[in-house]
Amino acid sequence: MSKVKLGDVAIEHKETCKGSKDGFPIVGLEHLVPEEVTLTAWDEGNDNTFTKMFRKGNVLFGRRRAYLKKAAVAPFDGICSGDITVIEAIPDRILPELLPFIIQNDDLFDFAVGKSAGSLSPRVKWELLKNYEFELPDLETQRKLAEVLWSINDTMEAYKKLISATDELVKSQFIVMFGEPKNSPDAVSFETAFTIRDDLRKPINDAVRSEMHTGQLYPYYGANGQVDSINDYLMDCDAICLAEDCGAYGAGEHTSYIVSGKCWVNNHAHVLIPKECCDIEFANVYFRILDMTEYVTGTTRLKLTQAKMKTLPMILPSLELQREFATFVRQTDKSKFELEQALSELTATYKRIITENLG
Repeated sequence: MSKVKLGDVAIEHKETCKGSKDGFPIVGLEHLVPEEVTLTAWDEGNDNTFTKMFRKGNVLFGRRRAYLKKAAVAPFDGICSGDITVIEAIPDRILPELLPFIIQNDDLFDFAVGKSAGSLSPRVKWELLKNYEFELPDLETQRKLAEVLWSINDTMEAYKKLISATDELVKSQFIVMFGEPKNSPDAVSFETAFTIRDDLRKPINDAVRSEMHTGQLYPYYGANGQVDSINDYLMDCDAICLAEDCGAYGAGEHTSYIVSGKCWVNNHAHVLIPKECCDIEFANVYFRILDMTEYVTGTTRLKLTQAKMKTLPMILPSLELQREFATFVRQTDKSKFELEQALSELTATYKRIITENLG
């Protein structure tokens, strides 16, 4: 095993598309998924200004905001964004099948972040990235290592598909039992199901913190769950917190969760107290699967205002059916949790192999 630089075993693939873009898939930074070596998304068509070519087997490295850890293998020839560095293995110096795992490595991303320039949108140049050093085993060991890592990657991808299928199963079962939300005969007004208690939410500033008494800690919740533990509480009840501030979530995606007992909720989440006709677990799952695209507002940061929230279609079948569906979801969530645990353990093994053999 010897210490080498990335530039000793790979080059930046520089090729420009000078003719028609017809037939070439298009890859932008948005298509690269953090920490995933397999490319699963791209665009078809030529309505863009990209001209940088890549070839099948090249590694597409997201050089802008390297802390996002975006790098994937190209499964075909295509055209990509200028914010993607195209990296090509030198076959007589490194096994091409191993290069993606050297690139998709926490140490390399840390190195890239340290060499990035720019404040709002930092980028790293190949001239600096190629100086990254790592251990490279002999060719036979490289081959065995690549086989192991690709096998683990395939298993990880299979787990992710099963997790996604579990989520889809919940949505499908809801539609089977209750129909589409907008067309369901069980639709009621939002305030039929909930008492809105946004008066029970409040941000914490330094002055409030300094006045807090010492003693027991209570959960402090934000838009997508617990963000801290503090020495005071605002509310003491069972409620659903539904994100008002969508932040990085897509327009149709949303976060809801159940709080129980003494806690503090900030003003990034609506506080909803279910009425007797509404099962809290059923409602929480309903918000997870409801497409809220047309209900959020804002340009730079999406929000679900209280006024818009009140217009959400609320499905409220009988309590018996609500609880039946909630039981079904608990069973699927248990399976999903087990899959996520297995994926987490496999990911840790995958990263450990990379660090121990290519660090």
